[in-house]
Amino acid sequence: MASGIARIASAVLALLLIVSAGFAQRFRAQEPEDEAPRPNFPTQSEFHFIRVEYTDLPEYHRRWSYASRNGTGEGWWLVDWPDADDHFSTGVQRLTRVDTGDPRHFRLTDDRLFEYPWIYATQTGWWGLTDAETKRLREYLLRGGFIVVDDFWGDEQWENFRETMNRVLPGHAIGDIAEKDSVMHVLYDINEKDRTFIPGTRHLRVGPGGSVRVYQPEGTSPAWRAMYDDKDRMVVAVNFNTDVGDAWEYADSPMYPEQMTALAYRYGINYLVYAMTH
Repeated sequence: MASGIARIASAVLALLLIVSAGFAQRFRAQEPEDEAPRPNFPTQSEFHFIRVEYTDLPEYHRRWSYASRNGTGEGWWLVDWPDADDHFSTGVQRLTRVDTGDPRHFRLTDDRLFEYPWIYATQTGWWGLTDAETKRLREYLLRGGFIVVDDFWGDEQWENFRETMNRVLPGHAIGDIAEKDSVMHVLYDINEKDRTFIPGTRHLRVGPGGSVRVYQPEGTSPAWRAMYDDKDRMVVAVNFNTDVGDAWEYADSPMYPEQMTALAYRYGINYLVYAMTH
């Protein structure tokens, strides 16, 4: 087992080198002409990264406009797309035997949702799910689905997320993930020391000589939480006050802390393997 873990650790380091060389180097927003083409993935596979499109709270709705290959779109669901999806999918492809295909995105109410065991939603502190979206997410989770939510911050966003999930799964609490929970050990061993702040690029400060310092906003202690169904199966993984998506998005950047990207891959792949085996 120890040798197997050592091989996995070596593979993580190799992945980071490969990703860094294989994608356009970027740390801040690129000009359209600097963008590299998206990687090619199979279109028929057992795993596709599914990014969920959802309705924003009206007062916080945001329009995101992208040039060139990224097109245009609206809503907080777009944050970190498509690089986070592409880089994480590349990681799954290289670090596991999971047959990995092209990342996709569609509405929560899309009937295709039930074809996929694992979905991802970012900025869920600003979502304002409609009754139809709430009903569909409940059905998806109770039929065996798994959702990872990420990159939302502070008391106001937490309260909105908590109230929304109380409508989705009434009577099911949101609690901290225990260190002994199988999701923390299904492939990688994630321990208490790993419950650390994973920064977004907005939390990085470049100093003299190109050194990078992590700035953690005051009062934003990272939390790794979850919800479980009536059979005690985890159905919602909650990354709160931390930004796993940015660690995937900037996996190709020499400026982003390598150890944070490696940790983000470990969390994401553990969630995926758990979702596909439970």
